[in-house]
Amino acid sequence: MGKINVQDKDIVVPGEALAEGMDYLPSGGAFRDKENIYASRVGIVSINGRVIKLVPLNLRYMPRRGDRVIGQVSDVGPNAWYVEIGFYKEAAITLAEGSSEYIPKGADLTQYYAPGDYIIASVSSVSKNNSINLSLKGPGLRKLSEGRILTVNPAKVPRIIGKEASMISLIKNMTDCRVMVGQNGLIWVSGMDPEKERIAVEAIEIIDKRAHISGLTDEIKNFLEKGLGGKSGVLKKD
Repeated sequence: MGKINVQDKDIVVPGEALAEGMDYLPSGGAFRDKENIYASRVGIVSINGRVIKLVPLNLRYMPRRGDRVIGQVSDVGPNAWYVEIGFYKEAAITLAEGSSEYIPKGADLTQYYAPGDYIIASVSSVSKNNSINLSLKGPGLRKLSEGRILTVNPAKVPRIIGKEASMISLIKNMTDCRVMVGQNGLIWVSGMDPEKERIAVEAIEIIDKRAHISGLTDEIKNFLEKGLGGKSGVLKKD
């Protein structure tokens, strides 16, 4: 019977044994040598059923349908908004996907989203030539009018979220901040207390810099407890 030596979202280094036996299959960044699977690069473990692959820590964002992303409106056309999401192409939001409410043709679209505005949206389609369409129709999808925007390496997003959202929930619960994480590496943080908001931001920045370190959850918890002086609030809903 095979044995797996790592857990989903673990950080591994080249040559590290990921699994033993023939029950697991290597993919992107993992390779088999005889009956064992090893890491070929530094990366984050991703386990999907029997498949083990590595997400490189320097990964650039590649949009996928269903991703939640945070982007900045760069331009407004007669029938669409154009948004920077950290990809080499701008994404587009059509009138039909700009809001759950009806937007009439000929409306002043800058009254909804203007250049410079940040939004959280869902990737609704990715074409063969990598044209990206976004949607703002859905729970939580909207313009972000307050708070701070952080930029992290997209490959660190799984570590920032944590297993079953454990890391991001820790930050939210202890700082009483609202936090939204885009798969493209942009993160929105908003708190009623500016000091707690600052501490939440610093915690996320620590994770971004030290994602490869084991025991990071305990380190972040200790950092938050020290920064907050043992005082934390009750999480507000996003």
